[in-house]
Amino acid sequence: MYELIVKSEFEAAHRIENYPGKCVRLHGHNWIVEAIVRGAELNELGILIDFKILKSELNKILDELDHQYLNELEMFAEKNPTAENLAKEIFDRLSTSEIFSGSAKLFAVKIYESPKSCVIYFPD
Repeated sequence: MYELIVKSEFEAAHRIENYPGKCVRLHGHNWIVEAIVRGAELNELGILIDFKILKSELNKILDELDHQYLNELEMFAEKNPTAENLAKEIFDRLSTSEIFSGSAKLFAVKIYESPKSCVIYFPD
């Protein structure tokens, strides 16, 4: 089994409605996102998935989030833009990409909202 990780980042603001603390106020993060792919079989070139292609697909999603107020985005119309919800949204969008073929499957998305705090989302 192979595990491949690409890392990218974006900057965005949010607030957590009804949070009993400072995060209820508008604030921003330099979000760091890792896409984790797993698979057992390599292609004819000896790779699981091309780093460049995976990072490009991840960046297409992150470009839509960059320098946004996340609470105003449609994907968060009915839920708080927490790191947990953000990780799942990015996973759901990235996992449907046509870049995944053969044994290469998106395993998880990991998001850091600070250097010491992160969330990992992977489906059951």
